[in-house]
This record gives sequence, structure tokens and C-alpha cells, in this order.
Amino acid sequence: MPSRVSSARSTRASAVSHKSSVQTLNSRASTASRISTPNIEIPEESPENELRTQVGSIFRDAQRTTASHRKLVINLRKIQEACCYEPTSSNKNKTGAEDFDEEQFTDEFTRCVLRIMPVKKSESVGERAIRFTGLFLRHANEKDNELIPESDDDAGVMMETPSTRLTSHLMNAALPLLTSKEKFVRYRSTQLISHIINSLEAIDDDLFQLLRHGLLKRIHDKEAMVRVQAVLGLGRLAGNEVEGEAADSDDDESGSGLLERLLDVLQNDPSADVRRSLLVNLPILPNTLPFLLERARDQDPATRRALYSRLLPALGDFRHLSLSMREKLLRWGLRDRDENVRKAAGKLFRERWIEDCAGTAEAEGAETATGEAKPPNFEGLLELLERIDVVNSGVENGVALEAMKGFWEGRPDYRDEVTFDDNFWDTLSAEAVFMARSFNDFCRNEGNGKFEALIEEKMPEVTKLAFYLQRYINVLVEALKRVAEQEPSEDEDEEDTVEQEFIVEQLLHIAQTLDYSDEVGRRKMFALLRQTLSIPDIPEEVTKLTVEVLRGICAGDAAGEREFCSVVLEAVADVHDTIMDEPASEDADESFHSARSEISGDGTPTKSGKDSQRTEEEDQDKAIREIMVNMKCLHIVQCMLENVEGNLQQNVDLVAMLNNLVVPAVRSHEAPVRERGLLCLGLCSLLDKSLAEENLTLFMHFFSKGHAALQITALQILTDILNQHGAHLLDTNPALLKVYLKALKSGTKAPEVQAAAAVAVAKLMLGRVISDASPAIDDLLKTLVVLYFDPSTAQNQGVRQTLSYFLPVYSFSRKENQSRMQKVALDALHKLFEVQETLDDEGDAETEMVSLSTIGAHLIDWTDPRKCYVPGSQMTLEESAKKSVNGDVHLEFARDLLERLGSTVSREEKKTLAPLLAKLHISPSSSPSLLREIYAEVSLAIDEKLIADATGRNALFKIHVSLGKIVNTLKENDEEQASLTLNLRGSVNSTTSRKSSVAPSVVDDDKSVLSTIEGEEELEKVEEEDDDEGTIIGNPTPRRRGTRDSLVDELLSDGDVDMSGV
Repeated sequence: MPSRVSSARSTRASAVSHKSSVQTLNSRASTASRISTPNIEIPEESPENELRTQVGSIFRDAQRTTASHRKLVINLRKIQEACCYEPTSSNKNKTGAEDFDEEQFTDEFTRCVLRIMPVKKSESVGERAIRFTGLFLRHANEKDNELIPESDDDAGVMMETPSTRLTSHLMNAALPLLTSKEKFVRYRSTQLISHIINSLEAIDDDLFQLLRHGLLKRIHDKEAMVRVQAVLGLGRLAGNEVEGEAADSDDDESGSGLLERLLDVLQNDPSADVRRSLLVNLPILPNTLPFLLERARDQDPATRRALYSRLLPALGDFRHLSLSMREKLLRWGLRDRDENVRKAAGKLFRERWIEDCAGTAEAEGAETATGEAKPPNFEGLLELLERIDVVNSGVENGVALEAMKGFWEGRPDYRDEVTFDDNFWDTLSAEAVFMARSFNDFCRNEGNGKFEALIEEKMPEVTKLAFYLQRYINVLVEALKRVAEQEPSEDEDEEDTVEQEFIVEQLLHIAQTLDYSDEVGRRKMFALLRQTLSIPDIPEEVTKLTVEVLRGICAGDAAGEREFCSVVLEAVADVHDTIMDEPASEDADESFHSARSEISGDGTPTKSGKDSQRTEEEDQDKAIREIMVNMKCLHIVQCMLENVEGNLQQNVDLVAMLNNLVVPAVRSHEAPVRERGLLCLGLCSLLDKSLAEENLTLFMHFFSKGHAALQITALQILTDILNQHGAHLLDTNPALLKVYLKALKSGTKAPEVQAAAAVAVAKLMLGRVISDASPAIDDLLKTLVVLYFDPSTAQNQGVRQTLSYFLPVYSFSRKENQSRMQKVALDALHKLFEVQETLDDEGDAETEMVSLSTIGAHLIDWTDPRKCYVPGSQMTLEESAKKSVNGDVHLEFARDLLERLGSTVSREEKKTLAPLLAKLHISPSSSPSLLREIYAEVSLAIDEKLIADATGRNALFKIHVSLGKIVNTLKENDEEQASLTLNLRGSVNSTTSRKSSVAPSVVDDDKSVLSTIEGEEELEKVEEEDDDEGTIIGNPTPRRRGTRDSLVDELLSDGDVDMSGV
């Protein structure tokens, strides 16, 4: 590490270098003319001598290859010793440099190094020469330090040697070049200084400050390559400043000052190379670590990969990181959009983190030397799972599953050595059961079945797993009872309950994948799950998994579905009876149906002989118990309905459940019961079309009267019903589309409802559930376009993300969709123009809106016919297909623009609309009649001077020229076809026939040429009038009449063709 020396050294050891450095800084103004020249000025050449020949020869060889650098460094060191030290003995092998002194060697060495400065970055000789320079200075300093007596009183103080003087002289020569106007000189000088800083162990204190001052100016250089080299050097200096901060605490700029600047560059520099260089070169300290780790969200994939492949492995034991940071790093890395980043994160987890937990990271070097692989350590694996909090990260959508999938795939040694014996299953912990579950999922889902043998070998059969599952369910139930009876302040048993619940969930996940062809095991598991569903205290997630496993055990046909429904509904009745029978005061003769009716009617039980004796507190407790009954039973029913696909009316059990449980729940006065009942009714509606039609009004009522969460539920139900039963429901219920429009416009009151509505409408339109003939489809599309650009949705990322995908996909998927986008585009743009005017009037500086020109460019792009998907065509994106595509949609767009420009819209809006004409794609393959029609309208617009500003007129002239070329070509083709028809009618003299057919064409061509010349003159007049307003599209250069033939050819190909007579 380069180290700063004590203050005593600053006045003694660096007398020469300090003096020259001061002179350099003071003389900067006088050398400005020299520094600013493109090529640096080399000092005056001294006469040729043997020393120059030898040093130059060594540098010449060094820039050819790095393989000979060590040898060349030794040779150059011999020359330096011959110049700087007195010979101790008569040596026959003289170098020839004995006649020169230290100053001459320093000058020659510096002269050769300065020759590198103008070399471009792409030239590898510059890199090799600078590497050689750093290697020599390091070797020379080491040799000089060996010559210093160890008994010196100034041990620990940097002594002045020929090599330190050489280093100071070279640095002082390179420092002025940091401010050169030539970018490659700045690059090479910065690279040289940074490389030397990273090569040496110690640097003089005065020189240290000069280098720090010079490099700090380069971190804001306009060239990224210079900034990269600057931060490479400053990263080393920053670590050294932190080490010496205590000794120089009186220095205002030392210590954290440099680190703060570098951290600011790390966060804000636009160049990914600069950020990546800082990431791997900044010292890892408690105050820098958070800034380094946040680069896991950097925009550049290579920077994110460097964090996982270089920084985190060098960080040491990952257990020093906080639990939340571990989880974030793992989640960000394994779910990164770049495959290389995902691979680096997976490798970090399965190789480095597992070794930290296994305690074998320290022995890595020895194992590599012997070639023996480290044996699998399952205690370390369990600790690793504990360190990433598998109870929370191992749930659905948690990152632990993805991490373990990569672990089993990348560590075949662990995969082959793992064993799940009886002792393992008898002493399950959360980490152990998750390891078994992840192993089971990997072997069943990966490798196309090649790991199935491992399942048969290591995992238990159905019957044994059922016994283990029953055991841990009993443990969970007992833990839940203890929690219910304990004091609220006690949370130790609560944590145990969470772990037991997680164990049961993972066992149920394993049970979902088992083969139930074994009838004994199937019956055992079926009876266990049926019994488990009847336990009222089972948590909801366990209930959901139990129902899913039960559905997998039952047959997949209609009979199996009926069996599944009857079993689940029996469990629902048992749950109700178990809970409602607990109070001694409850009437034992009450039926399941009557209990439902009572709860749904008043929310309180019917009066009995003992009601008058109950206290108010007991009545309140009973009301809460009844709500819990409803919630538990409805949740079981909801889980069942999510796994049913048959017709509702053909299943008697489902009909009874609907009438006796769901409908009363929807009518309940208790909000939680009513909302869950609504969800169950929506699921039932998916199974029966008539039920859906009957309850559409009810769902819309819940949307209009409910709170935000209930509105989202109602929207999701309505969308699922439309997707399931078809679009005819929209025709019979016109108010349904108004529900979606209202939801889309509810951004300020309920942004989450607006986001849900955007997703729902996008699904309906992409799936063509909302038909093309629907009267509200245009309003919906226009609303979505406005929402995408409206600044009020800037903070609603759900809406923006949905629409950023939907709008281009919808437009490019069908020609009809592009036509619809074209129809609503100008109306949406007008609405957004009004929004912008409102923002300008209010003067809201915090709310920024995308410019209208950018919005118009998006609309033009979405309606571009070249990007539209053509079914059965593989030529969509090729140039030949782009030219031959039918462009009627953009012609219609041009017509709408001209109509809008001719209307009474404001002048500012016209300035926004007119430039869009130049961005339209005019295809020769469009309908000829439409081409002629639009050309006539454009010509009329030019004649009437429809557009006032120069930019708009340029756009109008551009589309006029494009249309003129195509229309002129169409006219010529028509004339050629007409002449061909005359020839086929039997003309006797072919020569006479050819002349008669060509003559009109020539006349017309001359007329076209004259018309085009008039158009050119008009363009010249426009340019003269509005020269300060914009650039005129066209070529106003005057042409000589002597070149008439070339003029005709040029105008027919590139000029403005006036076809007003067509």
C-alpha cells in the first residue's frame, strides 16, 4: 500500500521533489500554451549518447510483448545502478553507462516515458509501455530499500533513494499533462500516474498531495476513459487516507473528504466503466459498504455482475451482512434480467456462502494444491438456509427456492451425498424440511426425468410420509392451543408455532408431487387430509395446501371431482359443528343451515331461554366466534372452488353449498364475511353462466359502493367472468364498460384500483373479449393512451408498467388494432394538450410531463404499418417487406392531421401536430385511390397555406414530395399500361404505335417538370421568408438551364412534384 510519511519526512526527504512540484504548480500559467497543444512538446533533445541508446532499446523491446518485461526490468536496473551508485569492485561485465550520472539517467528515462503520452487508447503498445514503467519503478524501489541498513534510526520513515527521486521527477513531469486539451494525452498521463500509484508500496508525502490534487480534477473529465483511470488511482489513495486519518485529523480535506467524492461519482457517473472501476477498487469499509452493495441495482449488467463475481467474494464472511441485505442481494441477483448476473449470484451462493458456513473457506488454498475436493457439509448447508431466513424466504415467490434449485444443479457432490433417513424425518427443523422439499422439487422438475432415480432412492414412500405428516400436524395443533392459552406478551411459543406451520407446509408441498398409485398409501393420505380439514385451528395456508393435495389424490374426472367436493363440504360441516358446540350455552339442536341463516341475518344468534342471563361481554365473544366460523368455512370453500372445473348445476353438493353458505354470507351485515362470500360467489359464477348473468349487477354494485380492496375484488371477478363466458355479456350490460372507465379514472382517489383496472382492460382487449364492434372500445383505448402519458400516473408504477407493455403489443398484433389506435390518437393528443395547458396555468413545477412531440412520436410509431404482425409471414422485419407493406393506416393518419389542422384548434396545438406529417411512412404499396386522394388534400393544403410556421411547412412539403413521387409513378404505370393495350389491339406499324404511345408521356413529363420547378421556387420563397424559424426540407440551390437532362432526372427522383392536375 502506498503510505504517507510523517511530517518530518515532508521537510527532509522530499526536498528535491517538493521544490520541483511547487515550481510546476506555480508555472502552470506560463506553460498553458505548451500543454494545450494537441501533441505534447518534448524537451530539447540532447546529443546522442550510449545511455540513450541502451534505455531506448529497452523501451523499444518492452512495448512489443509483456513476456520479456522481467528480463528488461533487470537490465534497466543494472543501467540505473551503474549511473547512480559507485562501483564496489572492478567488474568485467560493464554496461557502458558508468560514465553517466543519476540526473542523466532520470532525464533519459523520463524522455522515453513522455513519448508514450500521445499514443491512442486503441494502441496496445501504450498499455505495455506503462506496465513496464510501473514494474521497473516497483523493482527499483525494492532493490534500493534492500540497500538501506536495517539498523537505521529512521526505520519506518521513508528514506530518499535514487528510485524515489526518479519517481518524483517522473510524476512531476506527468502532472502538467493532466490538463492537456488532447484527450489521449490526458488519458495516458492519468493512466501512468494511477498505475504507478498502484504499483508502489510508499509515496512521498508532498508528492502524495500533488497526485491527489491532480487526479481529483480528472474525475470530472468529459472523457469517460480519463475518469476511469483517475478513479483507479484515487481508489488506492482513498484507502491510504483512511488509514492515516487519525494522524492527520487537522487536515480539512483528508480522510472522508476523498471518499465522499468518490462515492458521489459511484452513484452518479454516467459511464458504467467508471462505476465498475470504483466498485472493485474502493476500500471496503463500514461507511462505503452500503454504497457498494447498492450497485446490485445498477443499470449496467457488467457492473452488477462485478458485484457478485468480484466484490462479494472478496468481502469475506457473508454472515457479517445484515439479514435483510443478504436476502436482497440474493433476490436481486437470482432474479436479474441478465443471465450472466444470475449465474454469478448462483455461483456465489453455492460456492462461497456455503463454504463460509461450512468453515472450509480458510483451507481453500491447501485443497487446491492437493487437488482434493472439499467433502459436502450438510450442517453448513442447514446453517446457510438459516442465515437466509428460510422460514420467510422459503414461502411461495420467495427467493430460497430459486437459490436451492441452482444449488442442487451446481453441486452434484451434495446431490449425491444427501440422505434422508428416519432420524432426519424424526427431528425435522425448518431448514431440514426445506432442504428435502427443494431436493424433491429439483429432482422431479429438472433434467427431463434423469434424477427420478434419486427420488426413489432417497425420498420416503407415501405411507411413511403420511405418518410423518400426521405427527407434525399434531405438534402444530398442540402449539396453536398453547399460543391461544398463553399471555399476549409471551412470544417464544409463537415463534415455535411459525416454524411448525412451515414444516407442515413443506411436507404438504412434497405430498403434492407423490405418486398415489399405491392404494394403501393413497387411503392413508386421503384419511389424514380429510381429518386435517376438520381441525378448526389449522392456519389458512395449511388449509389451502391440504385442499390442493386432496384434489390431486381424487381422480381427475367428473366422479373424482364430485367425491372431492363432498369430502371438503363434510369437513366444512365438521368445522362448524366443532366450533359452535364449544359454548355450553349453545342450543345443540341448531342445524348447520339455521346457523348460517342466523349469522347472515342479524349477525347475532336467535333468542333462547338463556339469552337474558348472558352478559354483554359473552354476547360479544359469541358474535366474534360466529364470524370466525363463517370466515373459516368460507375459506375452505374458496380453496375448494379454486380447484373445481365442472358445471355447478350438475353437482348437487355445490348447489347446496351455494344456497346454504355463500348466498347467506353475501347478505351478511358483517363486512369480512360479506367480502369473502362475494369472492366465493364470483368463483361459483365462473362455473355457471346463468349464475354469472344474474349476479353481474350485484358485482357492479359492490364496485360502486365498496372500499378500494372490495373494488379490486369486484373488478377481478367481472374480468374473470367476461373471459370465461364470452363478450356477449358486455352487449347485454352496457353499464359494465362504464365500470371500467370509472375505475380507470379513479387515480387520485384510489391508485391501486386504477392499476387493477388497467390490467383488467388490457387483458380484455388483448384477448378480444371486448369486440371490435363494441361502442366503448374506442373510449377505453383513448383513456389508456391518456393515462400512459398523464403526469398524474407518474407515481402509479402499476399503471405505467402495464401500459408500457400493452400499448405497443396491442397495436402491433393486428392491422385492425393499428387502425383503431390511429382513430383515437389525435383525440388523445388533444386531451393531453389540455392537460399540459392546465399544468402550465397552475405553475406546478414538481409535476413534469413528457413533451407533446415525444407523445406524437409514440403514436406514429404504434401505428407504423411496417411493425405490424402479419400472420403466416416471416418477412415482417426485412427491408423488402417494409417497403412493400400496405401503408393505408398512415395515410388515414395524414388525413386526420390535415382535418385537425384545418379546424379551429389553437395555434400552439397546430405547431405540435404539423411536424408529425414528416414522420409518417408513405408506402408505394398503399391503395392507389387513397394515395391520390391524400396527395390532392396535401396539395390543397399547400395552396391554401394551411400551416403558418416554418417547421410545419417543411413537414407538409416533405410528405408532398413523397406522395408526388408515388403518384407520378402510378400515372406513368397507367400510361404504360394504356399504351400496351393499344399495342395489343393490333397496330400494324409497331414503330408508329411506339411513337404514339410515348409522345403523351413525354409531354406529361415536361408538365411535371415545370410543375416541380414551380414547387422548388415556392420552397426557395419559404426559406427566404422564414429563414430564422427552422430548416427548410428541400434543395434550394439554383440550377443552370444548360443541364436540363440532369435536372429532369433529379427532379423526378428527389424533387417536389406538383400533381395538382391529377
